Amino acid sequence: MKAVAGLSAVLAMALAAPLALAQEAAPADPVSVLVKQLELDKYKATIKSLAQFGDRRQGTQRNRDALDWIEAQLKSYGCTNTERLQYQFTQPAPGAPSARRAAGIPSGGAGGPAGQGGSTLFGNRIPTGVNADPMRQPNERLRALNAEQTPVGTSLRENVYCTKVGKTHPEEMYIVSAHMDGIGFGEAANDDGSGTALVMELARIFSMPGVETDRSIRFILWNNEETGLNGAAAYVEQRKDLQGIESPKGSGKYPEPKWLGMIQHDMMMYDHGMPIPKQDASGKTIYVSPPEQRLEADVNIEYQAVSKQAEGSARLAWAFRAANDKYATNYPAAVGFHMTNTDSTPFMDLVPSISLRENERGQQIGAGWNPNWHQPTDNYDTYSDKDFLLGLNAAQTTLSGVAQLAGTRISK
Repeated sequence: MKAVAGLSAVLAMALAAPLALAQEAAPADPVSVLVKQLELDKYKATIKSLAQFGDRRQGTQRNRDALDWIEAQLKSYGCTNTERLQYQFTQPAPGAPSARRAAGIPSGGAGGPAGQGGSTLFGNRIPTGVNADPMRQPNERLRALNAEQTPVGTSLRENVYCTKVGKTHPEEMYIVSAHMDGIGFGEAANDDGSGTALVMELARIFSMPGVETDRSIRFILWNNEETGLNGAAAYVEQRKDLQGIESPKGSGKYPEPKWLGMIQHDMMMYDHGMPIPKQDASGKTIYVSPPEQRLEADVNIEYQAVSKQAEGSARLAWAFRAANDKYATNYPAAVGFHMTNTDSTPFMDLVPSISLRENERGQQIGAGWNPNWHQPTDNYDTYSDKDFLLGLNAAQTTLSGVAQLAGTRISK
């Protein structure tokens, strides 16, 4: 019996050996390799560096300084073909209807229109708006940093971007973007330092030596989002008719590859849940945000159901949901169909477009689920590692989704 048992063990080892060799010889999943390059400390460090410029209000010197810093960082990552798209923007005088909209003051009732964002507001709510009072910022350094206001009138504005050029299909690309401007007299750490840092981290990783993609990927940081998506709209207006045109002819270069998908990132970190009732000192019931990230926190992937590209956008959203299932480490993803009020909106009728964010735009952010939105409290030290980790998981989701769609490999 011992001889039989010994023979069985030898046979088992012999049969297992080819399998072990095959597993050892199997190439590593390039997507998994790239996702592992995302580190919480690096993501946090980029947000902290963006916060040093204050709220990066459009039209100010701090906004221009932040653009210069972002461009320098992209170049340092190896994404050296950086470019800027210039456009003219007119800042209305205070009190004008467009100025009131930019400041978050609704033209109708104090709460704005019902169902904003294409979804119904429900449950406990906190009023939302834009802080326009610098004295509500208790930090004197931040008050001084954010003192300059946007000048009234027409002036030049810029978006900055760089491109990972595809090896086999440079004439096609995916757009990965966020807006770098902010408001509120804080540091705009979450809105939208969290999205800007995400895009920059992906630019860094896709620019690493040996990383190749079949299709191109463009990493764009928008300006003037807070005044009405103006930077993204200017890009669409200037570039949409240049898609897929080789220039110079015969060069194999495509200044504006054909858009295959647009992925926007806007507020990535704060999912503490619905405001909860609390008694203030006078006994009045008020609603406050829970102090910790909720256990059900997730990455929201949204498309717009009424757009002309709704079908393709839905497919893109679900592809990203599948990528999250496979590659994200801590937080799941949820798909919704009310994408609105972010820089993917100018693209949504032209190309499949989605946005990733911390909450559903209409019924959650619109209902005050993030009390730091456009407020002096949107600062780096407001957020915990659980909050930053939600942003990192969104980065894992987008990196893996785009890596698969663009056809990514790692050469030796």
